[in-house]
Amino acid sequence: MAQTLGYVALVVRDYDEAIAFFTQKLGFELVEDSVATDRQGQEKRWVLVAPPHSHGTKLLLARASAPQEETCIGNQTGGRVFLFLHSDDFWRDYRAMTASGVRFCEMPREETYGTVVVFEDLYGNKWDLLQLKRTT
Repeated sequence: MAQTLGYVALVVRDYDEAIAFFTQKLGFELVEDSVATDRQGQEKRWVLVAPPHSHGTKLLLARASAPQEETCIGNQTGGRVFLFLHSDDFWRDYRAMTASGVRFCEMPREETYGTVVVFEDLYGNKWDLLQLKRTT
């Protein structure tokens, strides 16, 4: 049996501001934006975004709907890097993200595994932009 991760939920303050950040600043595609009914009969938006041409895991933007969820906005992993955005051209993506106003926490660096830089999303969650070294 094959398994894959389908979605990773990211708690957001507002759907539209999160969609704008991911599509305009990071160049992600809006995969789905629809209304669904939850188990309590409440209507909720179902919003998925993904990097362009991605066939992997998608990001589910989930608007905080309770005080406990609101406290996690921007700090879903206690300050650690949360998500890893792989790139096939690190410098192209770094320059595009810099030009669009993405906030970087450091300067890009070369590691044994590849080229990497930490950046923050609109709420302060930390991400790695990462181009892995090719292994032969």
